[in-house]
Amino acid sequence: MKPIKVLIVDDHQMVRSGLRQLLEIESDIEVVGEAGDGVAGLTLAKKLCPDVAVFDVAMPKMGGLEAIALLKQSAPQVKVVILSMFSKEEFAQEALQAGAHAYILKGAPSSDLLDAIRAAYEGRFFFSTEVHSKVIKSYTHRSENSESKTSAYHQLSEREKQTFRLLIEGNSTSQIAAILCVSIKTAEKHRTSLVKKLGISNPVEWMKYAIKIGLVDPEVWRN
Repeated sequence: MKPIKVLIVDDHQMVRSGLRQLLEIESDIEVVGEAGDGVAGLTLAKKLCPDVAVFDVAMPKMGGLEAIALLKQSAPQVKVVILSMFSKEEFAQEALQAGAHAYILKGAPSSDLLDAIRAAYEGRFFFSTEVHSKVIKSYTHRSENSESKTSAYHQLSEREKQTFRLLIEGNSTSQIAAILCVSIKTAEKHRTSLVKKLGISNPVEWMKYAIKIGLVDPEVWRN
């Protein structure tokens, strides 16, 4: 099994060295590069094609949140883990909306980062414990129209439901096509239909929706 290729982007040399030492002990993880700011991180990500990029949230020239949006345009296959000093729910929400799969506090146990990298690589979400409880609390809050949201899901065709479940598991359109034994064009058609019927169009909103209607256990965001 090939190791998970990781790029470290942080403006502090000591932090990068510490992260590299932590990660290189793991047999399933390989550090392929380091960068000291978001701009350099983007350049290396396009050049090295890592599986996962670990970005500090605040750096010179360009921070992690700004870099994610650009990275998703130039190298959408790269999963992102955000390192942050801030535990506020708003920061985590912003990172997720930008396209990150994990939000880890710098004061969290080192095992959190390892778990986050592995989760992101597999297309799953992960948060440090303190952030996790805040995000899940907001996502499991039942809105007044939760019944209509559930109804919209149940009105989907069986193939659309299969596609939705595969999407929230982190599968790409091509992977969904292979799993369902259909063409990529057909899989894209199902995905487009979901966006239209459910009114949501990105992975974070899909997961949020799945949690609200009870389709997904909130702990999937961490385990």
